[in-house]
Amino acid sequence: MCVLEVQSVSVNHLMGVYNRAPLEVDRGRGARLWAKDGTEYLDMVSGISTNALGHANPILVEAVKAQAEKLWHVSNIFRIPGQEELADKLCEHSFADAVFFTNSGTEAVECAIKTARRYHFHNGAPERIDIYGFDGSFHGRTYGAINAAANPAYTNGFGPPMEGFHQLVWGDHEALKAAIAAPTTAAIIVEPVQGEGGCRAIPEHCLRSLRELCDEHGVLIIFDEVQCGMGRTGKLWAHEWAGIAPDIMAIAKALGGGFPVGACLASAKAASGMTVGVHGSTFGGNPLAMAVGLAAFGELVKPELIANVNEVAGYLKQQFVGLQERFPDIIVDVRGKGLLIGVKLVPNNRDFMALARDDQHLLIAGGGDNCCRILPPLNLTIEEAREAVRRFEGACETARKQMAG
Repeated sequence: MCVLEVQSVSVNHLMGVYNRAPLEVDRGRGARLWAKDGTEYLDMVSGISTNALGHANPILVEAVKAQAEKLWHVSNIFRIPGQEELADKLCEHSFADAVFFTNSGTEAVECAIKTARRYHFHNGAPERIDIYGFDGSFHGRTYGAINAAANPAYTNGFGPPMEGFHQLVWGDHEALKAAIAAPTTAAIIVEPVQGEGGCRAIPEHCLRSLRELCDEHGVLIIFDEVQCGMGRTGKLWAHEWAGIAPDIMAIAKALGGGFPVGACLASAKAASGMTVGVHGSTFGGNPLAMAVGLAAFGELVKPELIANVNEVAGYLKQQFVGLQERFPDIIVDVRGKGLLIGVKLVPNNRDFMALARDDQHLLIAGGGDNCCRILPPLNLTIEEAREAVRRFEGACETARKQMAG
């Protein structure tokens, strides 16, 4: 009799939408991650600018534990005191008068788009629906968000472009002026510092001119500070460097320190059309998220944390410029703002990321324009920053040898 041996085959039932690195993370603490095999990594990704206070921050851990024993979720048909408290704090520390809580940055962007269009509808101009974004931008993965950014890699295969979304080329001032002056324009959406697009920072004088033009033509400004906000650039909000404010702003990532929390902030004027029943969320603003958000934001607004960002960012920028001078065959440019640092490379950025991970146990993020992004926790120490530079230098040396060989 023939006996057939049946071998078990591991089947991955996850949708194949991620090009995952071969790293199984087991635990984290501060700026460190440990793989399941025990290998320690220095994490300069921070969940893509999300774990702003480091992994397993004890203040956030305690907030989760305390709230989890009381109440996780309750419908928004009831008052949620944590929402009111966190909204008060966000408005106290920003331009905003009104807040809507979401679970993510892309949901915050979606709310921002709806808020802008609803404002014009509410004020008797329903024809003003056009939203203008910029090339290289990233606003999330919902249908509205991908159309606002219009990156073909994210829109192809999902049907025709949505009506009312248009893109401008970065630096084309005449096209921008024409778009703002158009009678059907509702809002301009922009990241003060692009993240996914290659860490390009809009010059401060350009942001001030944008504010003036939009005010002149009754157009709203939406700032997407999901990645660049909450202290990342060395001020609480990236737009503060220009001394202006938006009408609407989307935030998330650092707001929960790794827990899913997002928010759409707006002035009273911009939020005037957001009346009962026009928007909502099942999970947005749940008690557990609000408890974590309150704990995280309480740390993010501390002057000593912002001071640390500026000190560490200054050191890293100086060191990376020095590496650019030493390795002109590897590094083309150093850009960004604060602890949102972009390093444009000669070798393929994905290959360099893998090299840094495997050769130096340094975790860095990818980005557009063949950049890699350095996005450490905001409480990174100078000693950890020095270690990151040493490891990045080691990756450059290895890349040079590989290119020469």
